[in-house]
Amino acid sequence: MIRQRLARWLTEAFAPAVLVSVLLVLLGVHSEPGLGRGLAMGALAALFESVLPYLYILRGVRTGRITDHHVGDRRQRLVPLLVGLGSVVVGAVVLLLAHAHRELLAAVAAGGVGLLVAAAVNHWWKMSIHAAVAAGSVVMLMMVYGWILIVAAPLVGAVGWSRVELKDHTWSQVGVGTVVGALVAGVVFAALR
Repeated sequence: MIRQRLARWLTEAFAPAVLVSVLLVLLGVHSEPGLGRGLAMGALAALFESVLPYLYILRGVRTGRITDHHVGDRRQRLVPLLVGLGSVVVGAVVLLLAHAHRELLAAVAAGGVGLLVAAAVNHWWKMSIHAAVAAGSVVMLMMVYGWILIVAAPLVGAVGWSRVELKDHTWSQVGVGTVVGALVAGVVFAALR
């Protein structure tokens, strides 16, 4: 019972929508001149990359087209992933027009590539997007704020454990998600920032 509660809390507290929003606000604050602009640009990025796609998913749950807010049924993932990708593209254009810092744009681009990879993989197999986002977030934060944030690495393991404990994923699905998230963040974000 305690294990299930802890797993549920980790799954919700570190869900992709939450992690992406926090990551983008932190990157906005880090990269933009002035706290106000940093918060605004980070929040704008989070709106398009996280909030709007999540609202689409919640609407799908409410109307019965999607079974749960984590889109546990692999067959239901393609459309929300593509809607998310479309939202990321629109958000990137808005951020470009707002002259957002390159580092923030790089994070948005990495998120878009991550969505493309997730859509491709999930066509055949159910990869853990929770694990991918957790790993990618830790990698990007370490690149921006330094290796001291390696202390956040156990978060990736805890999120992965929660997904397996709740029987939403297998260890192999979590492992592949972790590797994919870290690679996409490590390659795309590093190349574009």
